[in-house]
Amino acid sequence: MLNYIFQELSSNFSFLNVFSYITFRTGIAVFTSLFIVLIFGPIFIRYLKKSAHFNQPIRNDGPVSHIIKKAGTPTFGGILIIFGILISTLLWSDIKNIFILICLFSLLSFALIGFFDDFLKIKFKNSRGISALSKIIFQLFFSLMIFYLISISINSEQRFLLNLPFYKNLIFDIGYFYFPFAAVVIIGSSNAVNLTDGLDGLATVPLILVALTFTLIVYLSGNVIFSEYLKIINIKNISEVCILLGATIGSCLGFLWFNAPPAKIFMGDTGSLALGSLLGTVSLISKHEIVLLIAGGVFVLEAMSVIIQVFSFKLFGKRVFRMAPLHHHFEKKGWEESTIVIRFWIISIILVLIALSSLKLR
Repeated sequence: MLNYIFQELSSNFSFLNVFSYITFRTGIAVFTSLFIVLIFGPIFIRYLKKSAHFNQPIRNDGPVSHIIKKAGTPTFGGILIIFGILISTLLWSDIKNIFILICLFSLLSFALIGFFDDFLKIKFKNSRGISALSKIIFQLFFSLMIFYLISISINSEQRFLLNLPFYKNLIFDIGYFYFPFAAVVIIGSSNAVNLTDGLDGLATVPLILVALTFTLIVYLSGNVIFSEYLKIINIKNISEVCILLGATIGSCLGFLWFNAPPAKIFMGDTGSLALGSLLGTVSLISKHEIVLLIAGGVFVLEAMSVIIQVFSFKLFGKRVFRMAPLHHHFEKKGWEESTIVIRFWIISIILVLIALSSLKLR
């Protein structure tokens, strides 16, 4: 909203022309959402702590340290993150931009699933929440809706293109197979972030790093000159999504202030499912789905550890890991929580750098 006001006034006050620049508004969006979360965070946490009803249920089969240290910590932190993203995006972006609207729909629809999951967990005082089948059905429904909206919002010749990184012209048109592929990207990204969110700060920093990566990718993809130079697919009007990603970075930074060990609040499924879905949606819009697989490699490793564990136990009656997701395996081996978190952050930084190198190494 302020974006429109300042651009209208720029005809009389030339210095306000700065608000027409994507980069400037992205920077402001980062600080706006950051300050919103930092200001409202303590109030929100105090409100949740007034009632033990909002405490995150801890897995009985998890590490003993979790039962001792994390019991009594409130969940629903995702509401705080999403609030910061929404306010900052509404203030500084072109809210009429179709890609902004699609991303917000993705964020809010998966946040709704996560909210009900968190609500059932605290209501029944267990870590199960919504049944896995119900969750997948809702996620599939929203994922297909999201990709349908994307497909009618970009040029028809770009609609079903799959771009492989590190190669100039290795682009495939996979036709209607893109629909199930898109669903896998969004659902996979959403659940992978959800599985990673098991230690204080573990998922937040990789989320920030991947969002930073896609802020750059989206900006370059929306610029005709840069996209031509880098041999990436140019998507008209996509650059506006940088503001929403900037707001996401700011909100996650603010949340990390309260989520750093020892965490005062957990993100919960409300936040992790929503943010994972948002990243998957942005990767589909920008046609950099495989790059998301690389940049979000920590999320992929966590999700794969669960899949491998389940299949191994079902087929052979044996567990590959001491506990899944992967971060719990290292906890069971005796690693300190802070050691696991920082090492996973380091891995995430390396993977993000590899993902960014794909823009130039073609």
